[in-house]
Amino acid sequence: MKSKTVRIIGIPIDLGQNHRGVDMGPSAVRYAGLHTTLRKLGYQTEDRGDINVPGHYTLNAGTFSERLPLIRAACEQAYQEAYRAIVEHTTPIFLGGDHSAAIGSIGGVSAAHSTGLIWVDAHGDFNTPEISESCNVHGMALAIVLGMGPPELVNVGRTGAKLPPENVVLMGVRDLDRLEKERIRDSGITVYTMRDIDEVGMHTVLTQAVAALSHCARLHLSLDMDCLDPHEAPGVGTPVPGGLTYREAQLIMETICDTGRLGSMDIMETNPILDVANRTAQTAVSLTGSLFGKSIL
Repeated sequence: MKSKTVRIIGIPIDLGQNHRGVDMGPSAVRYAGLHTTLRKLGYQTEDRGDINVPGHYTLNAGTFSERLPLIRAACEQAYQEAYRAIVEHTTPIFLGGDHSAAIGSIGGVSAAHSTGLIWVDAHGDFNTPEISESCNVHGMALAIVLGMGPPELVNVGRTGAKLPPENVVLMGVRDLDRLEKERIRDSGITVYTMRDIDEVGMHTVLTQAVAALSHCARLHLSLDMDCLDPHEAPGVGTPVPGGLTYREAQLIMETICDTGRLGSMDIMETNPILDVANRTAQTAVSLTGSLFGKSIL
């Protein structure tokens, strides 16, 4: 499924949350050697640079209502870039930025093909403005992709939900708000918490997840770097103890690669200001290498 041309698209958005620095995530991942890693695996890389996103510094108050139209505009740009990448037969990698960027990337890549989504995250990102304790849009992004949330964001690119619940697997989750738990349980998506992974092992979880998405022609991986334990990936804005190990994350990448159906990828929430020697970005690049075919033997 993967094209031998990988298109890299930066979405340096920091408007979906309150921590400064995540807008520098695309630069950090590039600096960690993303192009070199992909080229060594035989891919051509095209870098489209970064879309134009106003940052927190442009805001007067930083309220939800002030941020909403700016997030919508950024996600509209991301949607168009994502759609263009797919119809031009490239494999896009979207570099965030906070996870609100995925509203645009997932919308665009799913416009032309049946797409299954594997969302790997410490958090559910399933809040809506009515139940969110923070009103941060990066904590609403998955719900928005499924058609729940502010109409301005639900209708980015095209009207309504971008994916049905049977096309979505949420994995690695371990930190949920009370009402968010209820929304997820009622949503119809497939969910694997860290307890599930602890009880049955990552291999079993991945086997089930891939089977659940067997009806989808293409797979999109939306990787929030806070899915990893903070010891593995310290450079994130909302770290949660008890996350994935490096090897568990590598197995996710290797297993998705083995399906032959990878169509696109997000790398979200890398914050170099909070990082240690760019370790989180380096880990993101290493995981991307495995997703695109790097193997031990």
